[in-house]
Amino acid sequence: MGESKRRQQQLGEDYGKEDNVLPWLPFKKAQAQQFVEVTTKGAWIGIGLMVALWITVRFIGPGFGWWDVDF
Repeated sequence: MGESKRRQQQLGEDYGKEDNVLPWLPFKKAQAQQFVEVTTKGAWIGIGLMVALWITVRFIGPGFGWWDVDF
């Protein structure tokens, strides 16, 4: 308990607050982690859409005669 009280006195108002990712960047560490999770999920969604479009253009489209391409 002594160490905790000393740290609380030393930090004052900042005790228990989360640190920024970088001192000059106004983002907290939890916000940075959330950003990584959201962008990773978005990237996987984009990859899935790209694969679906590729399958449509490569296989389904020629089957319906949408493109006159000889493979």
